[in-house]
Amino acid sequence: MTSGKKEAAMQARRNHTLKVIKGAKPAAPGRAPQRRVLSRRFTPSAQPVEELLRRIDQEPVEDPAEPGEPAEFDDPTGGVDPADPDTGTPSRGEPAGTGRTRRRRALVALLTLVLAATVAAAGVTGHRWYVDQATDRARQASLAAAKQAAVNFVSVSAASVDRDMQRILTGATGDFKEEFTRGQSQVRTAVVENKVDSRGSVLRAGLVSGDRRRAVALVAVDATVKNVKSPQGRPSHYRIQLDLVHDRDADRWLVSRLQFVG
Repeated sequence: MTSGKKEAAMQARRNHTLKVIKGAKPAAPGRAPQRRVLSRRFTPSAQPVEELLRRIDQEPVEDPAEPGEPAEFDDPTGGVDPADPDTGTPSRGEPAGTGRTRRRRALVALLTLVLAATVAAAGVTGHRWYVDQATDRARQASLAAAKQAAVNFVSVSAASVDRDMQRILTGATGDFKEEFTRGQSQVRTAVVENKVDSRGSVLRAGLVSGDRRRAVALVAVDATVKNVKSPQGRPSHYRIQLDLVHDRDADRWLVSRLQFVG
């Protein structure tokens, strides 16, 4: 091999190991320096080195950073401000604004719970108020019925005995009604024969116990009793205990038990 051919072969081997960066574009600010990407591998060739270099210079330059870059005015956050507490940074796969939607749903759920608790508390309070009011009215009604029943029992006249006794039976129920019915004829006979004329009035009265169904009352009654032996009349004082029950159908209080206690 001649000396000229030897030098050419050695020069080709040295060029085969080198990377040629001839003609590269200047690097843009903030971007890694661009390198020329070779589209072929060098193989030993019989062509002169100058011809290879010329062909490489004519090949287009590939910029690997360009294809995936966003446009100059694109917002890579998708319009979501990471500093905004209403939006926040959406999770992967979630649309923008998901944080705001979750906050709204949580607020609605909280308001619903508060409203439900308020309504429940108002319902309980309203029910208690209704029960208290109904119980107070029932106690007042039962005490009024006890007063009237006590007056009716001691107010009997020979001139109106049948009407007076019927008034007592109308306000009676249970054991008291049964006992008075059994002794009704004897009472009537005694009133008529002795020409009894008794009129009573309430001095004091009070409830021992009472609710919307049952009540126990004490009534103090004064009466002026006239008869054959006392035509001018004589005063009498009675203390009567009455047990009452509420008749829901007739919406009134009836005496189920009556007894003198002093």
